[in-house]
Amino acid sequence: MTKAPPPRRLVAWIGQFLLYGAFAIAIALFSRWPRYRQIEPDQALIKLSIVHDGQRISACRLLSAKELEALPPNMRSPMLCPRERAPLLVELDVDGRLAHRQLARPSGLSRDGSASLYHRQLVLAGSHLVSVRLRDSARSAGFDYQRQARVELRPGQILVIDFDSTAREIKLK
Repeated sequence: MTKAPPPRRLVAWIGQFLLYGAFAIAIALFSRWPRYRQIEPDQALIKLSIVHDGQRISACRLLSAKELEALPPNMRSPMLCPRERAPLLVELDVDGRLAHRQLARPSGLSRDGSASLYHRQLVLAGSHLVSVRLRDSARSAGFDYQRQARVELRPGQILVIDFDSTAREIKLK
């Protein structure tokens, strides 16, 4: 007397169970290995993240009677205020050396929106002299805002540099 082969449905269930089990083991293995580190154990991170409206390129001006006459009646506002804003120029120094320099143009079709920039700088943990300079006006030289501070960064610590538009100052958090 010979044994009858197992029913096909049972073989399909066992095969499906083995495949799902192998898939679950692979997911569990790769969720723990290889180990991912955002930064090395002896490093800290400086993040420069600024979103700011630059100053307007030019000031509002009063239109003359002749200029007003040339405009259609529904456009006759006595003041002409250009919308375009100045780009942001930011420089970051770490320990007296230039670490990053970036020019961020304003957003929008009329270049009247906020300019934004983002930069990550890895440094060794410890004491660092951080200097940040920001220009948000149409001037060609110099900076409108400056901040310099000595910071003590622990391993894995993140220092965020931002611009507070209401207080009009560079913040280190």
